[in-house]
Amino acid sequence: MSVPLLAIDRVRKAFGGLVAVNDVSFEVAQGELLGLIGPNGSGKTTMLNLISGALSPTSGNILLSGQPIAGLAAHKIARIGVARTFQLVRVLPSMSAVENVVAGAVFGHNRLWGGEALTLARELLARVGLKGREEIPVAAMTYIDQKRIELARALASNPHVLLLDEWLAGLNPSELRIGMELIREISAQGRTIIMVEHVMDAIRSLCQRCVVMNSGAKIADGISASVLADPEVVRAYLGDDDDA
Repeated sequence: MSVPLLAIDRVRKAFGGLVAVNDVSFEVAQGELLGLIGPNGSGKTTMLNLISGALSPTSGNILLSGQPIAGLAAHKIARIGVARTFQLVRVLPSMSAVENVVAGAVFGHNRLWGGEALTLARELLARVGLKGREEIPVAAMTYIDQKRIELARALASNPHVLLLDEWLAGLNPSELRIGMELIREISAQGRTIIMVEHVMDAIRSLCQRCVVMNSGAKIADGISASVLADPEVVRAYLGDDDDA
């Protein structure tokens, strides 16, 4: 049997008496684009934090290509091959767009330097729609453009797994179409992606499979169209008529 690229095995995260992730398990295959969805407060971002090393699990295992990564420091997991964007954009505001992306190349999985890193950074900025704006200070750019920079920086590390935390949030309809097409292109090139998203049109269009969390637990896992029609998933998002 082939080893999944990423395996989440009975992972639990508790903050005192609050259980944010409750014994969740799922696997992600090489090249898969997986949707991780659920209502606000369901534990989705906490799960990404556990995978990326921003948090350590209380119990359970996280394996990347069979290698345990749970509890490792975030920079070590980045070097092993996990990169991410954040729900609230985290850029280096005192640096230019290209310098932000170079940082991803230098400190990520690939560890490129000098001219090679700079060339890659410029190529990625063009790819996310920022050609000609490479030298602009990030602090002077719009929130949407900062999100583009953050994606380019994550791609610069050439990660095995790319984590997108509501990257499409806040985009207008035309930006949303462009953003969805960009994610589709990245996936088509073989990149493994887990995307946390509330834009259900994007989940339906981009993700063949999705995992649904609610109150820290996994409540569904399967083909997106079937999962999104599951009565338990509908109740998680919309509530029960009896509660009205």
